[in-house]
Formats: sequence, C-alpha cells, structure tokens
Amino acid sequence: MKAAGKPPVFATLGCRLNAYETEAMKELAAAAGLSGAVIVNTCAVTAEAVRKGKQEIRRLARENPGAAIIVTGCAAQTEPETFAEMPEVTRVIGNHEKMQADTWAGLSALQVPDLIGVTEKIQVNDIMSVRETAGHLIDGFGRQRAYVQVQNGCDHRCTFCIIPYGRGNSRSVAAGVVIEQIKRLVDKGFSEAVLTGVDLTSWGADLPGAPHLGDLVTKILRLTSIARLRISSIDSIEADPALMEAIATEPRLLPHLHLSLQAGDNMILKRMKRRHLREDSIRFCEDTRKLRPDMVFGADLIVGFPTETEQMFENTVKLVEDCGLTFLHVFPFSPRKGTPAARMPQVKGPEIKARAAVLRAAGEMALTSHLKTQVGMIHDVLVENPRMGRTGQFTEVMFGTDQIEGAIITTSITGHENGRLIGAAA
Repeated sequence: MKAAGKPPVFATLGCRLNAYETEAMKELAAAAGLSGAVIVNTCAVTAEAVRKGKQEIRRLARENPGAAIIVTGCAAQTEPETFAEMPEVTRVIGNHEKMQADTWAGLSALQVPDLIGVTEKIQVNDIMSVRETAGHLIDGFGRQRAYVQVQNGCDHRCTFCIIPYGRGNSRSVAAGVVIEQIKRLVDKGFSEAVLTGVDLTSWGADLPGAPHLGDLVTKILRLTSIARLRISSIDSIEADPALMEAIATEPRLLPHLHLSLQAGDNMILKRMKRRHLREDSIRFCEDTRKLRPDMVFGADLIVGFPTETEQMFENTVKLVEDCGLTFLHVFPFSPRKGTPAARMPQVKGPEIKARAAVLRAAGEMALTSHLKTQVGMIHDVLVENPRMGRTGQFTEVMFGTDQIEGAIITTSITGHENGRLIGAAA
C-alpha cells in the first residue's frame, strides 16, 4: 500500500470518539510508514449511517483512483462482509484492530491488496473478548479543544442500539494515563479538555477499587492545571455523588451536560430497555441546577421508536420544557438489523419525519429562549477561531473583530442571531 509517499486520506463518520480514534490512527499509520491509502472510519448507529458510510467509500474511491481503501469503525465491526463485498474496498479492520500498531505495520507491508477474496479482506475479531482500552496519547484535535478518550464500550443492551456489538463491553482507561495525557495537552497549549467515551458514566467499574467518573474528574482538577474541563454525553441515572459534588464546587468543570435521555414517555423508555423514567430525568435536571444554577443541558432524543403513539411522542416534546433542555440531538428512529427494536411494530416513515420536525422546532425555540437570557451577560469564552468561540455552557459566540485563537477572553454578550450569541471583548 505504499505509493510514492502520498499521505493517507482519512474520513470520519459518526461520534467524537470516532474522531478521536481517527487522530490516533493517523499517528499509527505515520509510524508504520503507510502511504497511498484511504481510511474510512464508519458509524453504525443507524441504518442511514451505514448507507452514508458506503456512499463515502464510493466517493473517495472515485476521487483517489488506484488507492487502497481501508474500512474500519463500528459498521465495519458489526457487518464486515457488507463492506468486504464492495469492489472498492481493500481491507476491513475491526475497532480493536484499528488501534494496534501491528495492524498498521501489516497494512503498510501489503503490496498487492486488490488480488484477494472477500474473506481475506476481513481483519475483524470478536470485540466482546477485548478487556482493555489503551490510553492512546495524541496531541489533541479540534484546534483549541482536545478530546480525551477515557472509556470505550457499553455493558447495557438498549433494544434499539447496535453500538455494544461494535464497541464491545465497557472498559476504562486508568486515571493515571488520563491525567498524563491532560498534562501533555496543557503543555501543548490546550485550554480545554473534553472527557469522552461510549458510556462515560460507567468509567471505573472495571478498574481496581471500582472508582466512579466523579473520582476521575476530581483527580484531573486536583492534579492538572487544565483551565476548562468538559464532560461529553452521560447517562444521568448513573451520575455518582462525587460527580455531583464536583459540579457544585469546581468552577473549572464547565456548566454543560449532554444527557442520554432518548425519550420522555415511560412506556417507550421501558421498551427501549432504558434504566430511567421521565421523572428521573426531570429530577436530575432540577437537582443539578440547584447545585449549579448556570448549568445548561443538551440531550439525545429518538422519535418514532416502535409502538410510539402521538401521546407518547407528546410526552417527549414536553420533556424539553420539563427538563429545561437547550441543545437537542434529534434522531428519527431507524431499525438496526439484529436489535430487538427492529422486530417491534414500526411507526411509518412519514410520521417519523413529521415528528422529528416538530421536536426540532421545539429545540430551536428552547435554544432561542436560552440565547435571549444571555444578552447583557459576561462570559469567559474560549476562542476557537478568530471570529468564533464558545462559552462554558457550550453556546457559540460570534465576534465582530478578530480574536486570538486559543485565548480565553472575557466577553460581553450584546445580542444573538441564527442560533449564536454575538459578543465583544469586555
């Protein structure tokens, strides 16, 4: 797969964890001397995500004629034969294999990748047999905000979700490794670190002493000088006392949480095999705001889950107001082959599309309401590019004049437009 020193082309679909792992793969590929290849890191969260993965592979094959096409990620893990049968694809490697130096050394050594059969293309082992997650140390990405993988996999089996079969069971990166990486990121000039994983609040359950996410957060803030620490998506029902204490007392822990809520109707939550009720979600948001009044919540919400009636859907819409949500990720339900939800009575496609539009509109109204409350306030904003930054609440702020990238500047909020705040250096 060596071709005149041409650097590999990487394409990432799906979540921030995938984006993080792409950065790690870039370093592994470079160390192995891989060149002249295209690597596609796929997502399997919905059937549409898999379709987009195939579409991306075909596009990149057209744009890079003669290049070896290496497909990895969750979709490659869950349905490797689907991608191996594509004539454009040279190799399919699993989620565990993609993070191993030996894999990339082997790929770099291949000389005739296009003269093999479908079976020989596949390098995917049983992800459920993986017991450890390596703490890959990278120099961060996302310009001024660095994502730090602290956990991978999931022990839960929600009826709609294929991800455990792509990521395996939950496993944690040791606290010492996480702290080492954050210290290195600080030395590189990063001001903000984001802890990320598949099921972040399960961090520590497989480590000696079974520590909790709150213990990790507390150690990071005590042992590193990172200016801002952010937590990505969490399962609120698993929030531990140490995490709640950190939310209440640690100003460097930013006041923004993205919650894996999925629905606002108790029967749908039961059929999803979630471990919380709508009342639990509302109580968590209320309790957290008592500890941290400026806390802002985002949420993942699925519309059109099998058997969802109009009233059930309305309960989800009402959850936006009942929880005081600000940022919504709305997912129209898409059945994934191999999951229990795919065998349940399905809601018709046009109805799902209509409900998604209603919920997104409710989300836009909630965001606008939040933006209005911020006008006249003062925020510390991390400048991500000369004309844009984000508050601690993860709200975008647009500047009328250039600012210094990476700086955290005191900003006066003067207005809002198109879902963003307008600010000026105070």
